[in-house]
Amino acid sequence: MEAGLDASPRRGQKYAPGSAEGFAADAGALPDDRAMTAKLSVNLNAIAYLRNRRDLPWPSVTGIGRIALEAGAHGLTVHPRPDERHIRRSDVPELAKLIADEFPDREFNIEGNPDARFIETVEAIRPTQVTLVPDDIRQSTSDHGWDIAAHRDFLQPMIARFQAAGLRVSLFVDPDPAAAALAREVGADRIEIFTGPYGGCLDPAEQAGELAKVVATGNAARDAGLGLNAGHDLTLDNLPPLVAALPHLAEVSIGHALTGDALRFGMGDAVLRYREACGETI
Repeated sequence: MEAGLDASPRRGQKYAPGSAEGFAADAGALPDDRAMTAKLSVNLNAIAYLRNRRDLPWPSVTGIGRIALEAGAHGLTVHPRPDERHIRRSDVPELAKLIADEFPDREFNIEGNPDARFIETVEAIRPTQVTLVPDDIRQSTSDHGWDIAAHRDFLQPMIARFQAAGLRVSLFVDPDPAAAALAREVGADRIEIFTGPYGGCLDPAEQAGELAKVVATGNAARDAGLGLNAGHDLTLDNLPPLVAALPHLAEVSIGHALTGDALRFGMGDAVLRYREACGETI
């Protein structure tokens, strides 16, 4: 924030001027007056990271996943990378079995770069949703969306292949409204907007600007007839303005911040708090 800039709410104002909350209010959707509720998918990568620090079977990724689902999470998300830095290939069928046996009304989302091993895993497990992400082994985390125009010839048959197996296909995209029409052209069912620039922004005015980009992309997805997901660096603080500004947001995938909050509140309580941040009445 610039020196001398007062971003606190004025008398009679509920939100700070230029803030993400203020942007949502200006858009006609206040965080405490949402028309719809986004579903929460709990990303278990951070739990797997913690487990993999030791050659031991705990914390149990499946056990923590069960706690999240018992607390009402709509689904679980994993990103099995080739180096198995967090989620291991062996975790995936165990989590699929957990959902199929104990929570058949919940969803399983597998995300990742569709290399040969990823394709093999997805086609063997057949999750509810596969989210295609353009990352490689050198990235510490997903940090950008697809250049769909440049990868059209790769993505179109890949999407059709997964859809033929009965899977819903989502494409990870940057907050750029043009991505929505391109995603529709290659046959995607949904897009997941990369919310890292919004989630990682601490200046209220800049954060509002990043939210505006996400909202424009989400509205373009709606206009293109696509379902809408979002994920990356979402927290209890920045999630409500996002949900308020995008009442058609179907799903958010959250792992890092939720896991950090689980260290304070416990996993079950953390899930309840994030469900409330998504607009649910608990």
